[in-house]
Amino acid sequence: MLGGISIWQLLIVLGIIILIFGTKKLRNVGTDLGGAVKGFKQAMSEEEKAEKKKEEAEAQARVDHKEETNTYDVQAERKSEEQEERK
Repeated sequence: MLGGISIWQLLIVLGIIILIFGTKKLRNVGTDLGGAVKGFKQAMSEEEKAEKKKEEAEAQARVDHKEETNTYDVQAERKSEEQEERK
């Protein structure tokens, strides 16, 4: 392969890294890296849940406001009907 990295080159580099750091050190690094990725995923999930909850609250507030407006309009209409009946 021209300019590429073959599987044998990767295995040689991996062997050298194992000789330098040892398997125990590499295992600890892998565990730490896995924990960091897990924490990152959990934080992203919590952020998405918080954002979704905020959007639902805003939507509910719009519905509540609309219902209040509709109730007011109905009450105003009833008053105007009563006034017309009195005339």
